[in-house]
Amino acid sequence: MNEETLERQYRVLRSQTRWSDLYFYQKTNVLYLLTFDFAKRYLHQGDRTIDQMVQAARSGKQNIVEGAEDGATSMEMEIKLMNVARSSIHELREDYEDYLASRHLARWTSGHDRYESMLEFCRKNNQWEAYAPFVGKMNDEELANMALTLCHMVDKMMTSYQKKLEREFVTEGGIRERMTAARLGYRTNQKDEIARLQHELEAAKRRIAELEKEVSRLSRRI
Repeated sequence: MNEETLERQYRVLRSQTRWSDLYFYQKTNVLYLLTFDFAKRYLHQGDRTIDQMVQAARSGKQNIVEGAEDGATSMEMEIKLMNVARSSIHELREDYEDYLASRHLARWTSGHDRYESMLEFCRKNNQWEAYAPFVGKMNDEELANMALTLCHMVDKMMTSYQKKLEREFVTEGGIRERMTAARLGYRTNQKDEIARLQHELEAAKRRIAELEKEVSRLSRRI
């Protein structure tokens, strides 16, 4: 068994998707940058909501990063931090909804004439570069509704991801279970290898005995 096969068979650390490749992470990065711009333009200087909204958006993004990094060794920690990220996105969503309600601005839902096009745009685009040309031209109602759409999308995607993690945890266990399985697997492999070598040794002894008999027989003939 070569070294690569052994490493794969007794791997303790989980193989993971890079956090930067996760679509919901990419959307949270857009959400953070959009929120930073929104707070600067539409909230009054000194309003505590500025820090609250920006920090909630940042927390959503950063806890995904930290959770994904920690997940290599601790699936429990990854699940916990992903839940913290979702909670931050929920908090941010509430702030945007409060902003619209307190200023008597429209909350775009199904049936609104711009809802479907905005939904399609947010669904297709995950990178800030796609949003940046439009953000500076949008008013507060437009920005708030775009942010709310992203909040809902991120929450739905993260819910699916968390369920996937929970299934993996049930079937694979945490790092303690993987370490135990790796140790037991390695010991079992060692026993199997020792048994194989002993079998080969016994076969070699029998072959040597046969050859010695053959040499003895030939010697008598000479």
